[in-house]
Amino acid sequence: MIPSPLSAVIFDKDGLLLDTETVVRKAMFDACTDLGYVMEDALHLSLIGGARDSTDARLQAHYGPDFPITVYRERCRIHFDHICRDEVPVKPGARELLTFLRERGIPAGVATSTHRARSEDNLRRTGLIALVDVLVTRDDVAFAKPHPECFLKAASLLNAAPGECLVLEDSHHGIRAAHAAGMAAIMVPDMLKPTPEIEPLCAGIVGDLMTVQALLTHALQAGAASHRAV
Repeated sequence: MIPSPLSAVIFDKDGLLLDTETVVRKAMFDACTDLGYVMEDALHLSLIGGARDSTDARLQAHYGPDFPITVYRERCRIHFDHICRDEVPVKPGARELLTFLRERGIPAGVATSTHRARSEDNLRRTGLIALVDVLVTRDDVAFAKPHPECFLKAASLLNAAPGECLVLEDSHHGIRAAHAAGMAAIMVPDMLKPTPEIEPLCAGIVGDLMTVQALLTHALQAGAASHRAV
């Protein structure tokens, strides 16, 4: 389940480190209401983990070419910022897991389909940015998830071989991207549950980041014991 040796851990951001997918969901539904449209659950779920260009295309395919994408995006931003005006919510165990890796000298990267400005702002506001060695955003790659480019770029910046990286993801697009990159991926489901297609692509499926930390602790201890035996 855990690569050995483990050279780096690469995290998704929204829905994995940050508890923002529910905030984004409300912002999307409210933005559509503002504009006289009805957001549907199935459509919303199909957008999770996608980059802006692909989600924009899906929205216009669903609502028609007259759907005001630019205005919709601005309304989403306003609603998101209003909800998070006091704080950006962090997933339980995220800060502790990043600290755990930092204390053990294991580099941590973030690879997200969100653009850089918002990614940096949210990570800075939570204080998590101080625990992240590398941040790869939609602005840094030509192709978004499920293409593996973001994970491969993060691994390169971390000087880690893909096969020695562990990816933590909550979305189907992210799991597909990690698998295509040749990396072990643990899914920590948020709004999307694993499907029969996704399950075989995962090295593990766990309920929260505290469980990930426990798995890493066990794997590192086992690796150290094996090394001593040799």
